[in-house]
Amino acid sequence: MGHKYTILVVDDTPENINLLYNILQDTYKIKAAANGRKALDILKNDSSIDMVLLDIMMPDMDGYEVCTHIKNNPLTTHIPIIFITALSEYGNEEKGLTLGAVDYITKPINPAITRARIKTNLALYDQSRELERKVKERTKELKESRLSIIRQLGRASEFKDNDTGSHIVRMSHYTRLICESIVGGSTEWSDLMFQAAPMHDVGKIGIPDEVLLKNGKLNEEEWSLMKKHPIFGAEIIGDHDSKLLQLSKEIALTHHEKWDGSGYPSGLSGEDIPLSGRIVSVADIFDALTTERPYKKAWSVEDAITYINKEANVTFDPNIVDHFNKVLPQIKKYKKKFTDTLNVHEISDLDY
Repeated sequence: MGHKYTILVVDDTPENINLLYNILQDTYKIKAAANGRKALDILKNDSSIDMVLLDIMMPDMDGYEVCTHIKNNPLTTHIPIIFITALSEYGNEEKGLTLGAVDYITKPINPAITRARIKTNLALYDQSRELERKVKERTKELKESRLSIIRQLGRASEFKDNDTGSHIVRMSHYTRLICESIVGGSTEWSDLMFQAAPMHDVGKIGIPDEVLLKNGKLNEEEWSLMKKHPIFGAEIIGDHDSKLLQLSKEIALTHHEKWDGSGYPSGLSGEDIPLSGRIVSVADIFDALTTERPYKKAWSVEDAITYINKEANVTFDPNIVDHFNKVLPQIKKYKKKFTDTLNVHEISDLDY
């Protein structure tokens, strides 16, 4: 047996509800409300409603007001509404359709026409839901593809000066923890920051190995080239409508700016530095300090924490440092979980 649609009939006259019930009961599940407020209560607590048949002339709250409430609620706005009323003037019909109703049936009700219009509109509703499902599925596929590209590019940049990919995993988790501390929990923004953070050093792809991997201090010319990697990163990512890629570009371009204006590439200071760059700066440097690289030994976690707090108001936004300190216990757990003994190929996408 196929799916049986549920229709909510809203009318202040019991005889009208009974008439519609008798016409429709063989094909549909019928629920009834004798007034607008009761109808809204049913819709609030019952997600099974597939259509509303709505009278206009009702006391306290008329059908137009009920329709407006339904369409203004994100949880019910998709439900098709058919007005059933004795009013047949063109202006009333136009008003109902403008408010979001899909059809208009006038009394006295013709059973065959009523059943046909309900069937047609439910079929259209099904088509709309199926299209929405396919769009969501395709959007999810595109998002997953985009995330995969971002992760692979992040890993590619990491291979340039670190033969594991655990740095970008760790600093992405640190970034998310700081973001969640700032906003008080998980949000779309903290998720986007988590996903965008791996792209922070993608511009290193454009830096020659003899500069990037040099054992020892860079000379003036080499350092000048190294400071261009944020610009290279922004150019590699490019301009996109995607929020994720826009944020990735912003992070790549600004995560080496410093609170006092002495950073690069633009010498931004204070809150002129985008929040994303200020957060990733702390997450990135903490992990970089505590990781061994060809040109440096790893610092202890305690020394890195001391340095970051010392550099509050100089290199780092002091507010971000405060949030970094708040989430240090979780940061230490992620640092332990994702050690540099892990090869990049052992790090699943699920770890992101």
